[in-house]
Amino acid sequence: MKITHVDSFVLGTPWRDLTYVRVRTDEGLVGVGETRMLGHTEALRGYLREAAERHVIGSDPFDIESLVWRMKHGDYGRAGEIAMSGIACVEMACWDIIGKALGQPVWRLLGGRVRDRVKAYANGWYTVERTPEEFHGAARRVVERGYRALKFDPFGPGRWELEPAERRRSVELVEAVRDAVGPDVEILVEMHGRFTPAEAVRIAGELSRFDPGWIEEPVPPENFEALSKVARQVNIPVATGERVHDRIEYRELFARQAADVIQPDIGHFGGILETRKVAATAETHYVLVAPHNVGGAVLTAANLHLAAVATNFKIQEHFNDFADQHVKQAAPGLPEVVDGYFELPEAPGLGVELDVDFVLEHPPAGAHFDLYAEDWQFRGTKGSE
Repeated sequence: MKITHVDSFVLGTPWRDLTYVRVRTDEGLVGVGETRMLGHTEALRGYLREAAERHVIGSDPFDIESLVWRMKHGDYGRAGEIAMSGIACVEMACWDIIGKALGQPVWRLLGGRVRDRVKAYANGWYTVERTPEEFHGAARRVVERGYRALKFDPFGPGRWELEPAERRRSVELVEAVRDAVGPDVEILVEMHGRFTPAEAVRIAGELSRFDPGWIEEPVPPENFEALSKVARQVNIPVATGERVHDRIEYRELFARQAADVIQPDIGHFGGILETRKVAATAETHYVLVAPHNVGGAVLTAANLHLAAVATNFKIQEHFNDFADQHVKQAAPGLPEVVDGYFELPEAPGLGVELDVDFVLEHPPAGAHFDLYAEDWQFRGTKGSE
């Protein structure tokens, strides 16, 4: 079997553009991959056009290790977010093809399941004013939907450190969410790399009484020494990794014991197998894995196949029950979250099929997402109702 064609399609929403990559073969099998780029979608598509001719077309989709190696190293320049995202989309599509060729879901080809269902946490649910009352009501709606975990960033446009009044306001939002969901629902606090180590430690100290499951990216992602400084001083688990794009970069993070949970994004990390490898390395350091996922149904499906086989998997991020729910229609077949869990996909390949016509009906419109802007948490919905 040989790959004969690679093309891409972009579905637009008010705050995220979702890129789908379709890979065709000479035997008629078609696979699909997905990623979510912020501000670099056309750069990704340009990379894919070059890489398809140079590395992909003519390849056997079963030879994933060889294909990924060529795409990552064959251009000599160090692969960053754009290249690793392109690799991820093609790699996912190859797994989709392999599963279809063999009549098996991808998780069976990765070693078989170690769990029958995958715990999910909700994100994108707090598109409300930053008041305790609004966050309380929005959090209640999440648990009423059946979720047993949810994540949120209460810090507005904060950067480096917060003024005392703004720090109190942020803490009050976390208190309101904990009050809304009760003691048995996991709350995960997103910091989006906003703070200095000292400020992150100070905030974590004030949040500890609400028993968060983790604080995420407390400091910018480039400096693992600064992250380890935070990890040594807080009594809340530390999570990070969505902006780390190469498993080799994790070496220093593991060596410093700088995180308790890693969050590689399959769509930016070179695909399912690269993420599987870093998950296995994390296991040797007793670190859990909770993949970052801001994608639609294809990328979420890829995450579920990984979650099925990773023994140190913790929980799976999911946006699409609360933000841009229509994106689920772009690739039917994904299990819904029921009582806080996904069932495993059972169909061959990834288990979803791309609806190209639907994607073309929702073209991108220049989505821009700035986490340092006022009211960013509305994710383009403010004023649209």
